[in-house]
Amino acid sequence: MSEQANSGSTQQPFQAEVAQLLKLMVHSVYSETDIFLRELISNASDACDKLRYEAISNPDLMSDGAPLAIRISSDAVAGTLTVTDTGVGMSQDELSENLGTIAKSGTKAFVDRLTEGGDGAGLIGQFGVGFYSAFMVADRIEVISRRAGADNVWIWRSSGEAGFDLLPASEDQAEKVKRGTQIVLHLKEKAKEYLQPHAIERIVRLYSDHIQFPIELVDEKGDTRQINAASAIWQRPKSELSEDDYGEAYRTIAHAFDAPALTLHYMAEGRQAYAVLLFVPSQQPFDLFDQARKAHVKLYVRRVYITDEAALLPAYLRFVRGVIDSEDLPLNISREMLQNNPHVAAIRNAVTGRLLSELERLAEKDVETFVKVWDAFGAVIKEGIYEDVERRERLLALARFTSTVGDNPRSLKQYVADLRPNQTDIYYLLGDTLDRLRSNPVLEAARARGIEVLLLSDHVDAFWTTLPLDYDGKPLKSLTQDDVNFDLIPVLDEAGDQKEGDEGESAGVVDSAVILATVKAALEARVADVRASKRLTESPSCLVSAQEGPDRRLQRILAHTGQMPTAPPVLELNMKHPLVRAIGDANTAGRSEDVADLSHLLFEQAQILDGEIPDDPAAFTERLNRLVQRGI
Repeated sequence: MSEQANSGSTQQPFQAEVAQLLKLMVHSVYSETDIFLRELISNASDACDKLRYEAISNPDLMSDGAPLAIRISSDAVAGTLTVTDTGVGMSQDELSENLGTIAKSGTKAFVDRLTEGGDGAGLIGQFGVGFYSAFMVADRIEVISRRAGADNVWIWRSSGEAGFDLLPASEDQAEKVKRGTQIVLHLKEKAKEYLQPHAIERIVRLYSDHIQFPIELVDEKGDTRQINAASAIWQRPKSELSEDDYGEAYRTIAHAFDAPALTLHYMAEGRQAYAVLLFVPSQQPFDLFDQARKAHVKLYVRRVYITDEAALLPAYLRFVRGVIDSEDLPLNISREMLQNNPHVAAIRNAVTGRLLSELERLAEKDVETFVKVWDAFGAVIKEGIYEDVERRERLLALARFTSTVGDNPRSLKQYVADLRPNQTDIYYLLGDTLDRLRSNPVLEAARARGIEVLLLSDHVDAFWTTLPLDYDGKPLKSLTQDDVNFDLIPVLDEAGDQKEGDEGESAGVVDSAVILATVKAALEARVADVRASKRLTESPSCLVSAQEGPDRRLQRILAHTGQMPTAPPVLELNMKHPLVRAIGDANTAGRSEDVADLSHLLFEQAQILDGEIPDDPAAFTERLNRLVQRGI
């Protein structure tokens, strides 16, 4: 739709997700309705930030001399609350796009989480749908906006139902908005408390005191007074700030409702001067695993907002929120120039190192909080092990893992401290879920010897483990990829181990080579090889990768995305197991059908325990039924 569209009212429907969201808002029962004003003020602040940035290259946008500010007024007679800013404003197209569609918001994700039973008030800011929260308190909203530098003024209005009207403003209405946006809320009867000046001041001081632009309150006489501190908190000394100050700043900067798990605030001086205020959230942002992997640290230059797309932290720290304010970068630096700017690269390097140091310190001093951070963001931080060569060792040491020892996450330092006699490797097992990993038969020999095994179920684990990694000189080794041999590591119960060996000999172990060859012939192309297992003590079979190939978990991921076909696995057999011995007996007796059925059954059982579905479930069922019926 162009600016030259017809001058009459243009009725437009909301997108389906927005309509669903507004239905939730209009009929909201949330108790924390105060946040609507926080969100409107935050949006107004963003509009002022954007205009200040655009005016660097186009000073005419602010040629009218109006200062950047936010003004709040109420009309008890009309029952309206009005929030006005002198920011960048919106054109006709921008009003339609920003307030009627989900093009630039997390609306769909918000609705999905809300309908799943999420905390509505807490999710509103998190998902960037703050404007719509105004429908919790208003039964009708008008948005009057003039884009900076434009002549046309447009009105968007809606009652939060099926759609919205978009029409040119009248001459009187246009006169009220010289630049920026005016939002008029026609309050519901139960929300009339927000017309009171003391209620407005309370909300502003609680949520928006550190907004950089003046927030002015207009009284009954038309007089205005500023009701916020309007200072960049990151430029203030830490000694002046309380935990509550930081909490308010976090909620404003991050549009969040949780409390930060970690706050990092410092001033860097020397070759470069910049202020840093970063927060590690305590809850996962909704877009944590978005494919864009976009960072969310805002770049300011001498307190002028530039962009939040400067990639001031690596992608594996994208959950961090905050501000970096440089004293040295030029104000007119473009977003394209930022990508290759050596000053930005130096800031990124230094801040990343400092943030990792703070996480390391947190891991030592406050284990409980660090574990919560790791539970929320560990899967993302581990991306750095794969990507960040310079900090790989630090990230590996920082990482925490679920293992076969206890219920608490373990560090590699703890793992190495508890190595068994003659153990020289750090063992891990990849899989889809922790439950499947814990029941995987390849753990049996390690469990018998008390060897700790890291259980890795995050998607990213299949990638960083492809690197030749070690910790404290101990290589990381997959239980299902390499030729694992635990012979030098003593079992926990020597008497039990001897008894197991005696039992195998007294039962008469058949020729292993014959059995292995027989099973391989029966399975043909389904396996790369069949061999005797040193991993198994109880189960009859398991699947592992060929020594030169990738781990089976990675193979499945790559096959699912079409990047490579799954290679045939190696089938390992426990030569002491009755089912394996039964294959030898059946082969000796010439029962070829039993040999084939048992061979395929052992393979398909191993597939199931490895998290796969047999290639032909119907054939698997028929085969199992035949064996049961024959009493084998």
